[in-house]
Amino acid sequence: MKFKKTSLICDVLKKHKEGEKILTEFGLGCIFCPMAQMESLEEACMIHGIDVDKLLKALNA
Repeated sequence: MKFKKTSLICDVLKKHKEGEKILTEFGLGCIFCPMAQMESLEEACMIHGIDVDKLLKALNA
């Protein structure tokens, strides 16, 4: 599956075996918070000052 900016964090965690590791390495430590689960990657990156394109590159590698 190819992830996009609009992909939800909960979907990344369900569908990517290394999703949790990659998200936390990029500084998204609150990914298991119920509110964060329904955020898109773009929204989460914007809130945390993370380059969403770099995160997507890592997730889609």
